[in-house]
Amino acid sequence: MERRPHGGLIPREFEIGRQVLVGDTADAFYHRTLAILRNEGINPEVVIEFMPERRGILCGITEARALLTKVLPENSREVWAMDDGAEIEPGFPVLRIRAPYASFGLYETALAGMLASSSGWAGAARECVEAAAGIPVVSFGARHVHPTVVGHMDYAAIVGRCVSATSVVGSRMAGLTPSGTMAHELVLIMGDTLKAATALDRHMPPEVPRVALVDTFRDEAEEAIEVARALKEKLRGVRMDTALERGGVTPALVREVRARLDQAGFSHVDIFVTGGLNPERIRGFVNSKSPVSVFGVGAYIAGAMPNFMTADIKEVSGKPVARRGRVPGITQNPKLVRIL
Repeated sequence: MERRPHGGLIPREFEIGRQVLVGDTADAFYHRTLAILRNEGINPEVVIEFMPERRGILCGITEARALLTKVLPENSREVWAMDDGAEIEPGFPVLRIRAPYASFGLYETALAGMLASSSGWAGAARECVEAAAGIPVVSFGARHVHPTVVGHMDYAAIVGRCVSATSVVGSRMAGLTPSGTMAHELVLIMGDTLKAATALDRHMPPEVPRVALVDTFRDEAEEAIEVARALKEKLRGVRMDTALERGGVTPALVREVRARLDQAGFSHVDIFVTGGLNPERIRGFVNSKSPVSVFGVGAYIAGAMPNFMTADIKEVSGKPVARRGRVPGITQNPKLVRIL
């Protein structure tokens, strides 16, 4: 484990893979640039800044620091950054590096991608959290992205203030216990919701919350009450993920299930809602005062548009420079703090 900026720990999953370190993930023109400069004997100290395309939430700095720690020379480097989770806006750098160009030039592609994708996921998560107006949001997006980036996506969602995530790797990277209820597969294979819920209770350790999925075979309220009668106080909640083919979960359906649970004496049972949620749908539940205890959001977070990052060299050997149309020299941002 390495140190995170400001004293935290960098989890093992933030270690940088060989493909990144050898430059296989870099644009080919950076390989050519470095080869030309090496043959010309040119390797100046430069300053490069990374700026976001749009307002949002920053994520990816922890991973970027893990990469820069490996590749930058310790005696001639300065790295300044904003913190993961900070609010960002166009025109202000989120990451600034001062070092010999050859030490990091091959990694501009990777750094921009880390920041862009992670900030996109974190921003989408924050949109959902703000729409939920205090109701917890869990990231359910693992099935919507390539498995090699699941951890980074769920970590970014937690940076965006989701309370937890369903994937083991993403939760571990954020230092949390993964969330999860029952899978439809368990209910379908066992052939009955009650059998599946009682099996979960028999075989899972006490620290696993008893949350039953109640939309597989019969009416949601009917299944919820049946499971509650079997598990009694052990039942933490029920999850509703009604198929879109049947209209999905609606505020009215949640209100009905809540009322029927209360009337049956199970007011302690929370209602978790998942399935096709986005900020607009979440606001619909909130504005109608639908008694949702937790929202689970998948595709909206996982499929978020990256917050694309512009990377510009702003100094070469102490001289302010810039490509045409941009201002030469360092861009001031008082929110940057030195991390290396």
